[in-house]
Amino acid sequence: MITLRHVSRIYPSPAGEVHALRDVSLDIAPHSFCAVTGPSGCGKSTLLNLLGGLDQPTSGQITVDGLALHGAGEAELTAYRRERLGIIFQFFNLLPAMTAVENVELPLLLRGDSTKQARARAGEMLELVGLTPRTHAFPHQLSGGEMQRAAVARALVHRPALVLADEPTGNLDSDNAARILELFQKIASQRLATLIMVTHSPEAAAAANRQIALMDGQLST
Repeated sequence: MITLRHVSRIYPSPAGEVHALRDVSLDIAPHSFCAVTGPSGCGKSTLLNLLGGLDQPTSGQITVDGLALHGAGEAELTAYRRERLGIIFQFFNLLPAMTAVENVELPLLLRGDSTKQARARAGEMLELVGLTPRTHAFPHQLSGGEMQRAAVARALVHRPALVLADEPTGNLDSDNAARILELFQKIASQRLATLIMVTHSPEAAAAANRQIALMDGQLST
């Protein structure tokens, strides 16, 4: 369960305070697929940063997977990001000198898993996303859709409780975008993780089982 209670985030600026989020309260059930929508500047990225433990609320409480992010120290937040969080970016962020399987297994190697364990788990995740035939391909040998599927596998490889996706279909054509969204639905239906996707696309948002709309830092009804 993810809970936000009266969460606000205010940033100082030379022109005065910027209220990125204003008194946001919501609950997100485990293993759901939620789309966060709204125009540029509405607070979507701020919400993602707060849920990712990359920023702290000015006021309010945020709890993810039993951890109170609003009161956590840096060591706790680092462990949270390493162990319980997966992130999927618009531009894939794969390391170009590593193959698909090497990119996917990297989070496990960085936390100290054995090479054998990491490679086996990475292989499972590449199978899940339909990339087994491309296991040893480098990013420049993959299509955009294949690179994003590899990024999804990497985000899931360490069994996170929460996956945050920032405009994951924004750099894909319609066919590959649809395939990624089907994969997200599969992740939720198989209870692999809770998935929260920020998107400007109404078509992408429609694939989620819940939509959360923001407007001027507030939940929009």
